[in-house]
Amino acid sequence: MKVAIASDHGGITIRKEIINLLEELNIEYVDFGCDCSTSVDYPDYAIPVAEKVANGEADRGILICGTGIGMSICANKVMGIRCALVHDVFSAKATREHNDSNVLAMGERVIGPGLAREIAKVWLTTPFEGGRHETRINKIKVFEEKNLYL
Repeated sequence: MKVAIASDHGGITIRKEIINLLEELNIEYVDFGCDCSTSVDYPDYAIPVAEKVANGEADRGILICGTGIGMSICANKVMGIRCALVHDVFSAKATREHNDSNVLAMGERVIGPGLAREIAKVWLTTPFEGGRHETRINKIKVFEEKNLYL
C-alpha cells in the first residue's frame, strides 16, 4: 500500500504522528507537507493528494487540517475520491467497510494525536466488505461519469 499524506498549517502535529505510524506499519508514503506555521490554503495540499489517489499513484490519502472539513470538501471534488471526515474509531472502520473510502480527513483542533493514530490505523487496516456496499459505490461511479462535465 502507498499513502499520500498532507496537512495545512493546522494539522502539522497530527500529520507527523501519522507519518510515524505509517513507518511503524511499514507502509510506503509520500508527504506533501506543509511544514510552516504561517497560514496556508488547504486546497493547495488536498488537491495533490486526492489527484494522486484518483490517478492510482497512491492507494489511499490522508489529509489533516484544523477541523478536517475544508480538506474533505476539497478532496471530494476530485472524481473517484471518497473522502471521509472521521473523528472516531467506529466511523473509521465503517467508512472502509461500507464506503470503501480512499481518503481520510481529520481535524487536529478536534482530536488529539493519540486518537488520530487509532483512527488512521483502523482505517488503514480495515478492508472493504464489497457485496451490497459495492453496488452502492458503483452507483456513485456511474453518477460521476454521467455528470463529468456539469
